[in-house]
Amino acid sequence: MATLTTVRPPAGELPNRPKRRRRRERPGIKGFRRSLRRHWTMYLLMVVPLIWFAVFKYIPMSNAVLAFKSFNVIKGIWGSPWVGWQNFELFFHNPVFWTLVKNTFLLSVYTVAASFPIAIILALALNEIRTGLFKRTVQLVTYAPYFISTVVVVSMTILVLSPRLGLVNDAIGFFGVPSVDFLGNPDYFRHIYVWSDVWQTTGYSAVIYLAALSGIDPALHESAKIDGATRLQRIRHVDLPGIMPTAVIILVLAVGNIMAIGFEKAFLLQNPLNLSESEIIATYVYKTGLLNADFSGATAVGLFNSVINLVLLLMVNTIAKRITGNGLWS
Repeated sequence: MATLTTVRPPAGELPNRPKRRRRRERPGIKGFRRSLRRHWTMYLLMVVPLIWFAVFKYIPMSNAVLAFKSFNVIKGIWGSPWVGWQNFELFFHNPVFWTLVKNTFLLSVYTVAASFPIAIILALALNEIRTGLFKRTVQLVTYAPYFISTVVVVSMTILVLSPRLGLVNDAIGFFGVPSVDFLGNPDYFRHIYVWSDVWQTTGYSAVIYLAALSGIDPALHESAKIDGATRLQRIRHVDLPGIMPTAVIILVLAVGNIMAIGFEKAFLLQNPLNLSESEIIATYVYKTGLLNADFSGATAVGLFNSVINLVLLLMVNTIAKRITGNGLWS
């Protein structure tokens, strides 16, 4: 009778077992896991800012639905009845609609047009200064106003331009010119707002361009000197192209916020005499929402303003990428 014998594999060899298929991971997931293991401390530091943005930025966006409702305090935001586009239609047919849009747009464009080139000019001038003490002194004098609060800046402006005790009226009165009520004249409001803002923020903005200038290869300047380029030619052909990507991004961000001009300074400089030029969308939202308790109408106006800003940001970013090749998103 035949007997069955078991054939054992040679020593050192494993039996021929069916191979277990490994679960294939996509390259992106695999790379993320590897990066998470290596740099877990960096990811941990990102948790707090992400939570802050989620709680105070993204979750409150859901309450923008109030713009399409008639708010009832008892029923709350989500229980209030829907009214559709009624709040927007009321704002669009409001007699002050075009005045608000015009004042906000002109004030924002004036601010960008004045502050944007002056910061670049200041940074280029500071970059050419070789005396360390003078350079640090100018930087301190131009950078320090940024740390002054808006309330203090407005108080200083009111005191300086006061028709009775102001320094400006005392100076022009020395030449026999009668005193001028600058803050009471609507024609002066935009100039006062913009140039006080330039004085306060130019030094801070110039620091960004100075950082970009420090990243330019010194060999480019040496080559330009060998070719006989003057200082102005080196600024034009070396420094300006070097800071152009930074300047484009800052300009795109500034234009994207062109309808979101600051509320504090406009409201503090505002008075019944200059209201025709100083009333902007931000101050109107404050008066409509908080003073008149029309929360739905104020939300609709704010949402309209935000949508306009988003459209402007996307348009300017697209134009900048086509012209210069630089933008917010690569």
